[in-house]
Amino acid sequence: MCAEPLDERHGHAVDTGTRALLCVCGACRMLLSAGGTVVQGRYQAVPERYLYVPSLRMSEADWTELQIPVRTAFLFHNSALGRFVAFYPSPGGATESLLDLSAWDRVLAANPGLPTARPDVEAYLVDRREDGFACYLVPIDACYELVGLVRVHWKGFQGGPEAARAIDAFFDRLRRRGEVIAETGRPAGPDLAASAAARTRGASGGDRGRGGDAGGRQGSGPGSGRACAGDGAGREARP
Repeated sequence: MCAEPLDERHGHAVDTGTRALLCVCGACRMLLSAGGTVVQGRYQAVPERYLYVPSLRMSEADWTELQIPVRTAFLFHNSALGRFVAFYPSPGGATESLLDLSAWDRVLAANPGLPTARPDVEAYLVDRREDGFACYLVPIDACYELVGLVRVHWKGFQGGPEAARAIDAFFDRLRRRGEVIAETGRPAGPDLAASAAARTRGASGGDRGRGGDAGGRQGSGPGSGRACAGDGAGREARP
């Protein structure tokens, strides 16, 4: 982004106009971070927050309604569109789910203790497991690192054992790095839908907002010194 030389341990910023992920030096990242002097501009620094929710309150019916054909998807609040969008990794890159995301509103309502992701720079990465659903609140570049792993390792129709091992190792690294959020739910009540709608409307406000999108080059591990993340082919991923 500037003339400063970069090493592997550099940061990223999202260009909210083009949805591209840019490599930035430490000084630029500080300026573009929450609380920085130009945080309200076109470029937003990608933070380094990693949270792990082992047991997300999400039903199989919710997942089926989203029609995600693989085990994982990431959702974030796109500030330009003013709503959540959902993507999942595929051999062709990040693929958007174009369906109505009311199922995700129900998930948010059922998990009021789920920390709120910042718009355009953080995402909810959901992993469907045999015993239920786990959720990770991660920097958006971590999601595109996963997209890159899938592009590189996926073979055939079902991915193959190499892709499965790479994906499992990725989530293992996230679990080791993330701060555990043990309880996010509450019993269902008549105000759940209204609560979810209010949280969605409030997503565009500052540090309490939600997710982001962008892409770049494949990285070496979630949070591994802000290595580049992306589609695994050296191209920018711009959903």
